[in-house]
Amino acid sequence: MNRLFWLRRMAGLLAGCMLVLPAWAGPTCPGKFPNPITDICWSCMLPLTLGGATLFSMDQEDNGSNPGGGNPGDAICGCANPPRVGISIGFWEPVRIAEVVRHPYCFPSLGGLSLDLGIHAPAHGRGKGTHDSHGSSFYQAHWYTFPVLYLLEVLLESDCLEPGGFDIAYITEVDPLWNESELTFILNPDVVLFANPAAQAVCAADCVAATAGFPLSELYWCAGCQGSMYPLNGNVAAHIGGVHASPLIAQRITSKVHRELMVWGASGNRGQCGYYPQPLMDKRNYKMTMLHPVPQTGKIDGRCCQPYGRTTAIWGAGKEFPYRGEDFAYLIYRKRNCCASVFSPASLAP
Repeated sequence: MNRLFWLRRMAGLLAGCMLVLPAWAGPTCPGKFPNPITDICWSCMLPLTLGGATLFSMDQEDNGSNPGGGNPGDAICGCANPPRVGISIGFWEPVRIAEVVRHPYCFPSLGGLSLDLGIHAPAHGRGKGTHDSHGSSFYQAHWYTFPVLYLLEVLLESDCLEPGGFDIAYITEVDPLWNESELTFILNPDVVLFANPAAQAVCAADCVAATAGFPLSELYWCAGCQGSMYPLNGNVAAHIGGVHASPLIAQRITSKVHRELMVWGASGNRGQCGYYPQPLMDKRNYKMTMLHPVPQTGKIDGRCCQPYGRTTAIWGAGKEFPYRGEDFAYLIYRKRNCCASVFSPASLAP
């Protein structure tokens, strides 16, 4: 492996699309490849912790008090499979990209590539609101694997970095559950428990918590200041603007892939020795930063990323063309706790 590995993977992905797909329409939608030097807020990986102690933070936010998902208290750890003894470290790993797009098969993170799969998918639309309510909207979403630390070879032979390449893992255009709320009930039947004014009113507390720190994991049906996590599809009940709607869709696609066991948990004591099934997403284990259309690298109060559910009034100004709208891409940081090996019996083998 060398420094050109990341670029070769992207070139291979594009070449595969051109060979396999029936039509390639060219870069007809706006976008660009994420630049790991200029487009990524690297300080969002912090704080770096050793057990329950913070080694380096730069005043970045952490969910260390999260029950069941916070930093383990002991600095020394051990794992059985494979057997090893190590140190317990914690950080926020940039591992995924969530795209929220208006036009089906438009991929801003692939340089504005627009594809034609021959499968019809609904495009972005907006419903009219009344004098006392906002209109609705609909977006498609894409989920990429983007383990940028592994791709850039920041650490070699590390137990703490997710291996893999830059790839498209999920597109909602071919998912019949994404545009039909009735079919989505198959994936989230618990929505019947929260489809009432009282359950939705509680989401105000989640909004306050996410704006002040991290959202409330107990209120898993809430998406903070963006509204309701349910239904897990592309329908936005109250469209205030693209910058407000797109983080909601990013949260929903994250929750959706958790429900489908495409993404597992990686934090807390359970995550030290490997990933574990987590069908119910813990919102406190995620932070996000915008990659497109405006990379969110300018810091506000020393930070350039935000937990799920935080109000867009703090960071969303100047991020969208007001009338026409925009497509959006967000880099997703996932909380990672792991037992970094310092000794393994396998190392003694001849």
